[in-house]
Amino acid sequence: MADYPWLHVPGEAAPVHTADNAVPPLDGTDLTGVLDDLANIHPGFDLIRDGIRLLAVDRLTVDKTQTVITTVAGTGTDVIAALGLLMQRLTNPNTNPALRTLDPATAKKVQQRGEQYAYETAEYAPREHPCEAAALITGT
Repeated sequence: MADYPWLHVPGEAAPVHTADNAVPPLDGTDLTGVLDDLANIHPGFDLIRDGIRLLAVDRLTVDKTQTVITTVAGTGTDVIAALGLLMQRLTNPNTNPALRTLDPATAKKVQQRGEQYAYETAEYAPREHPCEAAALITGT
């Protein structure tokens, strides 16, 4: 911790990892709190939690770091897009039989909300910062 500056300056907050130092653990971080809150909701979320945890503590190469950043929120074919499309699927009675028990008007409103979420996620999710970060990594 002695290597950290007393004032946070983005991009200058920590020394670069070398082969001799370890990736910091997640213990006590905001990410751990969010991951813990998602526990035991559904096995699918448990798999997502495991994947996020692995990405956060894995020793990535520079190239792999760039790839992961753009895959989370990059050019449209990314995790954000997948989550938007998942919401659209979960809110559609044609693809989620559980919603077929709702009255038709309510089912249609639920479906429209899911479609709106998917559209707004695709159109307005902030992707420029991850893309810029990935470009800075390679100097392009």
